[in-house]
Amino acid sequence: MASISGDDIDILAKAKRALDRDYAPGDHEEYMSPQQLNYFRVLLLEWKRSILSASENTLQSLQDGPMREADLTDRASSETDWGIELRTRDRQRKLIAKIDSAMRRIDEGDYGWCEVTGEPIGINRLIARPIATMTVEAQQAHERREKISRDD
Repeated sequence: MASISGDDIDILAKAKRALDRDYAPGDHEEYMSPQQLNYFRVLLLEWKRSILSASENTLQSLQDGPMREADLTDRASSETDWGIELRTRDRQRKLIAKIDSAMRRIDEGDYGWCEVTGEPIGINRLIARPIATMTVEAQQAHERREKISRDD
């Protein structure tokens, strides 16, 4: 399963806390009701906004100029830190594409339904991973097939 980095989890958790003050979807209501769809739409938009904001901060830091560390060890450490930061931003760029895809599924009426089985993905899974496209079982089967084909 594709992982979400710690920063992304923090951003998502903050977005959920802000939304949960007003409404939190649950199993007690109709699955993918307009209210649930709106909750996930707002959650995805807030998640995307937070990621873009963090990216702008990184871009601004890069534009402020290169680091001029006198010590080679300090320079290597700074370059390693920047490499990690840039890899994180690249993962987040890919995450934004998944968020946009989830938004399209909401607009098309497919959000919350497994793309493999057509079954409900489940509220708890969507709360944990709003960009999920498969049920847990379908995802596990997909990963097993992927592992087998990699091993061949």
